[in-house]
Amino acid sequence: MRTAYRVQDVRAAEAALMARLPEGALMRRAAAGLAAACAGLLGRVYGARVVLLVGSGDNGGDALYAGARLARRGAGVSAVALGGRVHEAGLAALLAAGGRVAADPHAALARADLVLDGITGIGGRGGLRPEAVPVVRAARESGAVVVAVDLPSGVDADTGAVEGEAVRADATVTFGAYKPGLLVDPARAYAGAVRLVDIGLGGLLPAAAELEALQHADVARLLPVPGAESDKYRRGVVGVVAGSARYPGAAVLAVAGALRGGAGAVRYVGPAGGAVLARYPETLVHPGPPGGAGRVQAWVIGPGLGDTPGVDDVLASDAPVLVDADGLRLLDPAAVRARPAPTLLTPHAGEAAALLGTARDEVEARRLEAVRELAGRYGATVLLKGSTTLVADPSPGVPVRVNPTGTPWLATAGSGDVLSGLTGSLLAAGLAPRDAASAGAYLHGLAARRAAARGAHGAGPAPAAGAAPLTAHEVAEALPGAWRDVQGGGGRG
Repeated sequence: MRTAYRVQDVRAAEAALMARLPEGALMRRAAAGLAAACAGLLGRVYGARVVLLVGSGDNGGDALYAGARLARRGAGVSAVALGGRVHEAGLAALLAAGGRVAADPHAALARADLVLDGITGIGGRGGLRPEAVPVVRAARESGAVVVAVDLPSGVDADTGAVEGEAVRADATVTFGAYKPGLLVDPARAYAGAVRLVDIGLGGLLPAAAELEALQHADVARLLPVPGAESDKYRRGVVGVVAGSARYPGAAVLAVAGALRGGAGAVRYVGPAGGAVLARYPETLVHPGPPGGAGRVQAWVIGPGLGDTPGVDDVLASDAPVLVDADGLRLLDPAAVRARPAPTLLTPHAGEAAALLGTARDEVEARRLEAVRELAGRYGATVLLKGSTTLVADPSPGVPVRVNPTGTPWLATAGSGDVLSGLTGSLLAAGLAPRDAASAGAYLHGLAARRAAARGAHGAGPAPAAGAAPLTAHEVAEALPGAWRDVQGGGGRG
């Protein structure tokens, strides 16, 4: 599991470690890891041209010490000061190793093979200062590999927000712990490939992180596995209230996801029973209302529902409920909070904006804040779909989970319906809402990778360069393969 921590927690851990070490030792330790990562990206250090964009903080010092190490290995290293003053000891180390201060930043950048961004650190807010913007643009236009020190300058480490100009890195070398902004969009898109350098903070960070990103082994431990005494009812029954005369396909896709989610049986309730049975005859179909359909261990309601009734009936049940799409439109926070059983909401950014009474752009700019606010307001677990899928528990002290799988090809009609059915089935199989949402999003993203790369029946995920458009039904068909990948430990997510 990858974990990310807030700036204040990272700084507290660093302070505790520095108290045990000689002065400057922690910075030199970070710089050694940074230099090694840069050497790996360059391939050949001797003769390479490296430009350091240096601010006034510790990130600038990290860049200067790393530059000194590269200079001692034969690289031509130039420093560009962008913060008024620079780290004096780091600059002295660079000059002693044969580096220099660039007289003309643009001339140095035009010849650079690698640019190190050490302008601002993890405490930076509000985008780059105006004087840094043309230099950063020149670095990007130079064609050099841009490496961010700890975090791309101009992005918010704690929230992932990007307010103004920021460095777009090809890679980020971060120290001690991941920061939320490296895992959450929009900032994540600025970080490139992220490498974590261990500087010895283990045991000094809080027990509870701000963010968690599950990996194969974590998800494998969550997935339900039937035992020798299992039958379809012991494995759980999920009820799906979805579809309408106008959108019967939503019912079919939600049922497709539910059938592959680990529950023993799927009850469909609604007007699209004929379409569902034509595709999936194993489904238990009932015309409605949901209260008369029979016992279920969890409900899914909302995909393609239109104005079809049933939301109040389902919310009145004593089973866990997943609410998606049309089911979200008329939710009353007080009614959700008063439910005796857990509720899981699965909005995309537009639906989340409507629930919060704000603009979609605001949600997308501050996804981490939005998902936490929604979870607190409704007293429900919230899965916020999008370029970064986040899962928040209603308890504020519980880490938010960020899903590391997926592909932009998932932005296709009906894919959310499949996710709802899959996640609801995991709820019915006995998973807690946070675990069901996390595992569902993980499998859904992994299945989409498989479908986009090789088709629904391929052997596993492949590089994105080989990907192609997919349909929601292909995602559903790829779920068994994704499930097997996770249980077998193939790949890391």
